[in-house]
Amino acid sequence: MPWKERSIMSERLEFVYLALQEGANRSDLCRRFGISRETGYKWIKRFEEEGVAGLEDESRRPHTSPNRTSEEMERLVLKAKREHSAWGGRKVRTLLIREGYEGVPSASTITEIFRREGLLDRIESVKHKPWQRFERESPNELWQMDFKGHFAMREGRCHPLTVLDDHSRFNVGLWACGNEQAQTVKEHLTQTFRIYGLPEYMLVDNGAPWGQDGEHPYTFLTVWLLRLGVQVIHSGAYHPQTGGKDERFHRTLKAEVLQGRFFQNLPHVQAAFDQWRPIYNCQRPHEGIGMEVPASRYRPSERLYPEQLPPIEYAPGDIVRKVQNGGWVHFHNHVYRVGKAFYGYPVALRPTETDGLWTVFFMTYPIILIDERTDPQE
Repeated sequence: MPWKERSIMSERLEFVYLALQEGANRSDLCRRFGISRETGYKWIKRFEEEGVAGLEDESRRPHTSPNRTSEEMERLVLKAKREHSAWGGRKVRTLLIREGYEGVPSASTITEIFRREGLLDRIESVKHKPWQRFERESPNELWQMDFKGHFAMREGRCHPLTVLDDHSRFNVGLWACGNEQAQTVKEHLTQTFRIYGLPEYMLVDNGAPWGQDGEHPYTFLTVWLLRLGVQVIHSGAYHPQTGGKDERFHRTLKAEVLQGRFFQNLPHVQAAFDQWRPIYNCQRPHEGIGMEVPASRYRPSERLYPEQLPPIEYAPGDIVRKVQNGGWVHFHNHVYRVGKAFYGYPVALRPTETDGLWTVFFMTYPIILIDERTDPQE
């Protein structure tokens, strides 16, 4: 499958950043992105020689960056500000240095240029107070997933779905959705897993379609993730800051893409997302990772998405039951509810050290206790 027509620059930029990571398997990346090795190595070579401009179909940027006069540099600073209106002096300075320009002024000088041109108010409006966050040690240990608050379009409402890698802040998924249903999320995650592989854990909140439901906390979506070997963590009740990195990403998305714009429909929103996502991942300096770009700290997971799952098997001594419609299992002439999200799957019952108390397992995950000493759920 060739590059997606709707986001050619996005695909090229993301590919080369990941391919240039230390130890990257470039042949494997070509396969994941659906391109030939010849095409992949061509874009790597162009990027190494000319930077981002080399990824255009016909590069117009000179191979060297000559010294700029202060007037020319000011024009570059203001051009960067027009393209990234929510960025401050530090981000603009880092971007220009990274693109190879010489004589880039200090961040305070750039901020003063913004002030003189009457552009500082927009910077002030998106300032935030930084706070220390826990960070996973390597990519794909934990992904954070959430829906950003939905908003009106000319045709219906948009529910942005975002997935962020905890370690790198790399955005592995950004989609304009028409609803917040499990099937919609599953389709988008499947597409993402095929490119980036599987994370070890997925952090979600307590809302639909992955929210907990009291005694039976599993949903069809979270059971599907468990089936893939992805463990699900729910953020603490009334503590959305548990998923703080994704919440911060939502603020950035609002400031740099959504604020002050009115969209026609979902394709219109998705086009804006596709245009901005490579800027966030590959160009925008991130203060939380020392002004590096997220793509510099990310690499795809070695756990590939399985197109066909093997059958679920349990140990010879386990008592295995198939979950019936409504989430019930038959055991010792009674029925017990283990959760309707497990309908159709086999589960294993194993005795605990307490007589009459059994643990029900789905694959390797304990999901509920069955207590024969109390009245069964007839």
